[in-house]
Amino acid sequence: MKYLFVAVTVVVLSFGSAFAADSAPSGSVPDYLQQISVTIKSGDAQGSGTIVTRQVGDDTVSFIWTAGHVVDNLRTVRKVVTADGNTRVLVEFKDAQIVQERHQDGRRVGEMTLDAKVVKFSDANYGEDLALLMVRQLSAYPLKTSAKFKTGSDYIPPIGVELSHCGSLLGQFGANSYTTGVLSQVGRMLEMKGANVQVFDQVTAVAFPGSSGGGMYLKDTGEYIGMLTQGVMQLQGFNFIVPVRRIHAFAADAKIEWAVDPNVPMPTLKDIERIPVEDSGELPSGLLDSNDAAPTEIGVF
Repeated sequence: MKYLFVAVTVVVLSFGSAFAADSAPSGSVPDYLQQISVTIKSGDAQGSGTIVTRQVGDDTVSFIWTAGHVVDNLRTVRKVVTADGNTRVLVEFKDAQIVQERHQDGRRVGEMTLDAKVVKFSDANYGEDLALLMVRQLSAYPLKTSAKFKTGSDYIPPIGVELSHCGSLLGQFGANSYTTGVLSQVGRMLEMKGANVQVFDQVTAVAFPGSSGGGMYLKDTGEYIGMLTQGVMQLQGFNFIVPVRRIHAFAADAKIEWAVDPNVPMPTLKDIERIPVEDSGELPSGLLDSNDAAPTEIGVF
């Protein structure tokens, strides 16, 4: 497990009513969140993810938003010499697996497992702790199976607004567990590593290791307003989300706005394949972190 110290021990949480008419598909919010939530398996680590589906040509292509630390043990880092004789760090990822359980007549009847490519990654220690995956199977999900992100790059939820979380509490054992709470504070500043200080919002929704990467939603509409990544182990209901305003900013910087806004034109599959994963194995100085040479161990509870 990874730890932050912010007066109390904060740990990375990886095992790592009706809808408004224009906000999401018909049905209840809990049912909708079941459809768009998955467990992510990353080697021995497990976490949570949220589906975003887009039309690309004649196919639907599904992407998964999750926390960077959920998939960072799939990362390999090596030094290569370029044509001009310089040395740079090359970051590569193995595929993750996404798992979605199936239920019928009140019982579990099976699961669907799919491979997913890491398209974009931001390191938990020195970056944003965000990752975007792409499901390799085309048309795996219909277009309606897609999270709706709260619009507005500067959106700040009101204190006390009721929220829902859907994640894999304790990994697949607690797959798609639905919990509720409220937004208890905004703008918490947590120190990561080096000079990296990030803004988080604080929530009371119940979460456990394995919840990391799972979405936090407005309870009434099911709109995505943040990603759960941190929590205080000693205190249930004292958890932190990467707010949607940070996700919007990350997507804009990475030129993947289409992954949060369906109105942004989609690139082709070939263009998506060419998106750089990022030099996430480098520190701000450009030097390789010795700890990045080996997978990060994330405990399975």
